[in-house]
Amino acid sequence: MVTHLLKLRLLLLKNSLLRNPWRLVAVALGGFYGLGLLGLTVVGLVALSGASIDVTRTVVVLGGSATVLGWVLIPIIAAGTDQTLDPARLVTYPIPLPHLLTGLTVCGLIGIPGSVTLLGAVATMASWWRHPLIAVIAGVCAVAGTLTCIIGSRMVAALTAGLARRRRYREVSSTIILVPLMLLVPIIASVSNELQYANGDGFTRLANMFSWTPLGAIWAVPADVAGGDFARAGAEVLIAVVTLAVITLTWKHLLVVASATPAHTASRGVSQGKLGFFRLFPASPSGAIAARSLTYWLRDPRYTRQLIVVPLLPVLFFYFSSTVGAPGIIVATGPFVAVLLSLSIIADISYDHTAFATHIASGVSGAADRAGRVAAVASFSVPVVIALTVASAGVADAWRWLPGLLGLSLGILFTGFGVSSVSSAKLVFPVPAAGDSPFASPPGSGFLSGLTTFASWGVLAVLVVPELALVVAGAVVGLPELGYAALIVGVTLGALFMLAGIRQGGALLESRAPELLAQLQRQHGSA
Repeated sequence: MVTHLLKLRLLLLKNSLLRNPWRLVAVALGGFYGLGLLGLTVVGLVALSGASIDVTRTVVVLGGSATVLGWVLIPIIAAGTDQTLDPARLVTYPIPLPHLLTGLTVCGLIGIPGSVTLLGAVATMASWWRHPLIAVIAGVCAVAGTLTCIIGSRMVAALTAGLARRRRYREVSSTIILVPLMLLVPIIASVSNELQYANGDGFTRLANMFSWTPLGAIWAVPADVAGGDFARAGAEVLIAVVTLAVITLTWKHLLVVASATPAHTASRGVSQGKLGFFRLFPASPSGAIAARSLTYWLRDPRYTRQLIVVPLLPVLFFYFSSTVGAPGIIVATGPFVAVLLSLSIIADISYDHTAFATHIASGVSGAADRAGRVAAVASFSVPVVIALTVASAGVADAWRWLPGLLGLSLGILFTGFGVSSVSSAKLVFPVPAAGDSPFASPPGSGFLSGLTTFASWGVLAVLVVPELALVVAGAVVGLPELGYAALIVGVTLGALFMLAGIRQGGALLESRAPELLAQLQRQHGSA
């Protein structure tokens, strides 16, 4: 039975790659990335063979703890990213539970994350090649640590399976996680500084702390055996064994419960007469599209994920400006946010999926579609960009440069709207389906979306050269008065580029609408 599950896993992987060439490209790129990461890991572990036992122990325990923690967090923050061999679909078949557990565990090793984790863990033996017995112990601990990662991830996925079916849970978990990710650099830098100041042994003490937890106990065993601390090594083995037993039994229990409690869907009534944003916009095609788009921005996690970045950027710019001793860096907040918000509608049609057919069937003009989508994002992005630009100028005490900064920020924002209106009518790419986790992007989507985004950045950079040149010239020659010219040029050219983009994008959308719909249907069918 385990063999059948493994064959099924490989067959599903093969079929998914053959149905969509971009998935093959994504897997290949992921494979190269994984090999590169694995190569760096192996080189580092080999280099540790010449280090002291304490240094080796610290590095391996911290690295292993971070790996286990990452595997456990993935099902929480990215529910629904991997639905291959979903236990909810297998419980109806007469598969003995022990075989199901073993098969799903082995299948967890089939793929780039599982393979890289296993090989990287086994590579810890290279740190002890001078001591063959310790190297063997490290190999056994590596296998146990990898099993902890796989089974722990499966247990958490089963534990959150019921919650993951709830849209609100998916929205909150997958969106809020962006906060620590965006602040990862300042967090790591701050923690590193604190550890370095802790008499030089902060990392060692942190590794000692993790060695008494389920995250790092198994990784500390080889070094403690090599150091002669057999009592501590025995206690760490006990912690690791108990951890593995508990998560396995918990996972088994959750699968039994899932087999007796099939998934169900719930419906929620909506009060009549509540028009929402539709009462705020004019009763016109562009107004209806703007109201619908603004509703998506508020309620669709695929859109709100882009918004949560906005309040974090001032924090990052403030941190870097204070770190490098250059307060002027913070004034880049407004222009940078303008770039992100102006290009945030590139994937609008892709997010529509097959619902884009309603636009074609209703006969709405392309210009109305483009104008409505721009109006939706402009309704909140214009005030946000102006507020951040003014606030950053105040923090940096750069009031005399405010006109130029406003001209640059608004010029970027308006011009970006025009660029997005054209690019989104030109290309569509695979995106998470409505109701899925925003992190559940179909394989291959990253390459296409990244290519489209970088191309749009390039076009935007060229079009905003006039106002950017005026701002830079004013800063170089010390004439802040040029900022007023930048303000006029930025707003005027930006508005012209936006109107031209809406018009050209609308014409392009009308001519390519059937082709775009066909692409969306193929992508939706293969997702």
